[in-house]
Amino acid sequence: MRHIKSAALTAAALLSLGGGTIIAAPAAQAAVPFPSIGWQHHNCDYDGNGFDDVLIGAPAATVSGAKAAGYVTVQYSSSSGLSTTRKSVLQQNTSGVPGAAEAGDGFGGAVASGDLDNDGYDDAIVGIPGEDLAGLSDTGGATVFWGSPTGLHGSDSTWLQDPDQLRAGSNFGLGIEAARYFAPDPAAPDANLRDSIALLENDTLLFFTAAPEAPARQLKVVDTGVRARDMSPKETGFAFRSLSHGNYNEDSWADLAISGVTTGDQPGIGATQVLHGAPSVEELGDDGGAFEGGPAVVSSDFNHDGQDDLAIGDTGVGSPVGGSVSVYLGKGDLSGLDPTPAQTWTQDSPGVPGTAEAGDRWGSELSSGDTDGDGRPDLAIGAPGEDVGSVPDAGAVWTLRGAPGGLTATGARSFDQNSAGIPGAAEASDHWGGQVRLIDADKDGLFGLLAAAPGENTGDGIVWVIPASSSGLIAKGSWTYDGPRLGAPVSHGRFGTAIDE
Repeated sequence: MRHIKSAALTAAALLSLGGGTIIAAPAAQAAVPFPSIGWQHHNCDYDGNGFDDVLIGAPAATVSGAKAAGYVTVQYSSSSGLSTTRKSVLQQNTSGVPGAAEAGDGFGGAVASGDLDNDGYDDAIVGIPGEDLAGLSDTGGATVFWGSPTGLHGSDSTWLQDPDQLRAGSNFGLGIEAARYFAPDPAAPDANLRDSIALLENDTLLFFTAAPEAPARQLKVVDTGVRARDMSPKETGFAFRSLSHGNYNEDSWADLAISGVTTGDQPGIGATQVLHGAPSVEELGDDGGAFEGGPAVVSSDFNHDGQDDLAIGDTGVGSPVGGSVSVYLGKGDLSGLDPTPAQTWTQDSPGVPGTAEAGDRWGSELSSGDTDGDGRPDLAIGAPGEDVGSVPDAGAVWTLRGAPGGLTATGARSFDQNSAGIPGAAEASDHWGGQVRLIDADKDGLFGLLAAAPGENTGDGIVWVIPASSSGLIAKGSWTYDGPRLGAPVSHGRFGTAIDE
């Protein structure tokens, strides 16, 4: 595997689209054999009714007296949209869930979804990066909850951990993503069409699936793992932080973007590596490219050519003031993503509301969906460190609209808790926009926004629902909910720390 290398940004702009620098995009393909999977095909329908559900983590919550034991909530959607009445609350004291709620577990610190057994019901994977095992602190673990006609339950859940060597401080489960990266049986690649799990520790990426001859729910690690040292820039180390999957080249496998920050002599620099999917897990070592920026990543077909692209939020050391978002386009062939960003955006890009300031963390959270129903994906950008007026770290969210050649600042909008129509008021350290997710809960073609403020109410955490319209997101009709409204504990849970993309 190639080391991450610095990719210098070009200063020449062949085309300006609303202020973001864009390099001439490849022509749209007449037909893409295996099209975009990055935004139109969310894999979070846990009850199989055809509507996307919502999985939210509150890893700092006190459960049965155990501080920061954590829980997750599931909201089931229908033609009526997102529900706060049809829901589940799951934690390690839920009947059938392996282990027990213990202080510092951080259950729900990371969440993801995929159909791991190919039964038509998506399954949820919940990371527990603070789990102590065998007397070792923060070794980490994860739990799989299997989808069913009645949603997720604890009774048939499955435990995952690093099978090779438990290590203190490895934080197994700190990042998770599920997709069809490879065939469980390379000899029969069209059989067992189920998703596999990509799961991060601080320094290792592991893949889990069921062996071809085994029951589909007997998940096992299928590779010794990709080590952070194999992906680190020269003369420094690397720490994994986040994952996103898409189809960046024209094959039948999902590709995986792995983002993080450097450690060692040059700490905190964002960097991202892409692994191309392949018929067998052993072939995943083929390098899909190294890209500047991180640790936030999201996949989508931003230039609407049928192939996924990758947006990278750069808030690390050396990033533009306040943070930036760069978009790398699929080249329309098996080579994957173009190594030069087609667009790079900051708050100082023409047409983008606001002004870039140190500490904004603009781009630390990303989500993609069609907020105006024009068939093109838009991009939601969280800046949890944004100061609102004189209020520090209140947080805010932006949207950039989709256009034929990529994202545009035309129609760009920003929201914060002091925006007219948004419930609440901006307060210090709310970190509004600490998580963002665009979701079409009622399948009307319009993706509304979930914007979390994990620091709201001194760390209780609240999620805002901002509706969509033919003109994009609108504040009118926005509403909020929290863990207690879903029947979960409230105590400083930082509800909304993780929301499944």
